Amino acid sequence: MLDGMRAVSPGLIALAIWGVVTGVAMVKAGLSEQQAVVMSLLVYAGSAQLTALPLMAAGAPLWLIFAAGIIVNLRFLIFGAALHPFFRDLSWRKRLFLGYLSVDISFIVFMSRYADAPKKGTFEQHWFFVGTILPAWVIWQATSMIGIALGAIVPVSWSLEFGAVLALMAMMIPYVTSRPVFASVVASGVTAWLTQLWPLRLGLLAAVVIGIAAGMWVEMRSRPKVQN
Repeated sequence: MLDGMRAVSPGLIALAIWGVVTGVAMVKAGLSEQQAVVMSLLVYAGSAQLTALPLMAAGAPLWLIFAAGIIVNLRFLIFGAALHPFFRDLSWRKRLFLGYLSVDISFIVFMSRYADAPKKGTFEQHWFFVGTILPAWVIWQATSMIGIALGAIVPVSWSLEFGAVLALMAMMIPYVTSRPVFASVVASGVTAWLTQLWPLRLGLLAAVVIGIAAGMWVEMRSRPKVQN
């Protein structure tokens, strides 16, 4: 568990900035401080929250708000499928709880260490994963509360969202250490840029799918061919 905490710690700085930005955004969108706190605790998904807030402010129907949030977070369906072999022996309640606590950086850190493990679902793997997700949850909630408290005094002109994007880039770039990962980053980045005007942020889902496909294709092409 301590190994997991140490492994995820470099990404917590970017997560903290993103949490503050999301907290401010909730208040700026018209939520009361109490409503913003409840949303932070129940939703715990920055991209989904930032997608839902403009729709809520515009008075969009509830089904559309939920649909937009689900679409943005469909990448976790892919993450969950990749993590399933490691946690399939746990009860559905434990898996549901771990799913609620999971975040992108925890998935990246965990898979970079155990993706090629010959045995999956070990006691060590379970607690390493717990060590990556618990600090992320604590940092997110704490910084979201700070953002909620600052929401009334931070001017929109500060453009905190841009700072959060830079922090996320700084967090991800050190993991670009191979050709498949580089291909994934380039493909997903180009796709996200080309599809930024798609409704309901469907471009984010397209970027995830195309990025994964590009990485898998480059990895398969890089494997040595077996001679018959």
